[in-house]
Amino acid sequence: MGLTAIFCASTLLALLISSSTTAQSPPAPFLPPSPAPAPAPAPAPHLVNLTDLFSVAGPFSTFLNYLLQTKVIDTFQNQVNNSKQGITIFVPKDSAFAALEKSDLGNLTQSQLRTLMLYHAFPKFYSLSQFKNLSNSNPVSTFAGGQYALNVTDTSGLIRVVSNWATSKISSSVWSTAPVGVYQIDKVLLPLAIFSTDPPLAPAPAPAPETKKPSDLSPTQSGIASAPKSSESSATNGSSYSTSICLFNYLVLVLSGVLMLIM
Repeated sequence: MGLTAIFCASTLLALLISSSTTAQSPPAPFLPPSPAPAPAPAPAPHLVNLTDLFSVAGPFSTFLNYLLQTKVIDTFQNQVNNSKQGITIFVPKDSAFAALEKSDLGNLTQSQLRTLMLYHAFPKFYSLSQFKNLSNSNPVSTFAGGQYALNVTDTSGLIRVVSNWATSKISSSVWSTAPVGVYQIDKVLLPLAIFSTDPPLAPAPAPAPETKKPSDLSPTQSGIASAPKSSESSATNGSSYSTSICLFNYLVLVLSGVLMLIM
């Protein structure tokens, strides 16, 4: 009886200690799983400095000078930096400008010259491979506005840009990475809205006069060639003189023989 009481008391004490310990240690709170880290933002595209590009490529110094003079370079650069559409620029070589009369561009107003520069660009980026589909959308508006449009043709990879007074050929790709496409052309694009008639081309430089060398002269023009004639004439005169002397001697002998017979 005493042992049973002790066992019950011990069990009750153990339960009280266990309950106290459980009450002092609350269960750990349930934590939701941590979200996956956000992906890193894509790097910003490299912005092309058009002034630097035209300075090192080319020769495009004439086109660049007109862009700076009319401040069209700022319009093009702003399109590169702040537009998702990008830009496509057709750049004539210096020789293309030299082929025009100086008065063709010299007589333009500042507004007309600015429009002419804007006429050489599309307000959207096009790679070379996209010109094939672009040719089905002719005419294509330029930076200069709706009435200043260009036609693009792609014949087996030969791409031409056609204005009212010029058909230019894309001869090389200077830069073709979005958002900038720069393509070299062999002629200045001339719109009808600025040039009412086809501007004349500059006269080609006259070829240098050819100078004939002594070896190129014909034999009859050289002093050496006339020498044989002089020698031939001298030989003929000498032969005639010898014949005359022989005849004279023969006559003298005949006369001498006749006189001897008479005597």
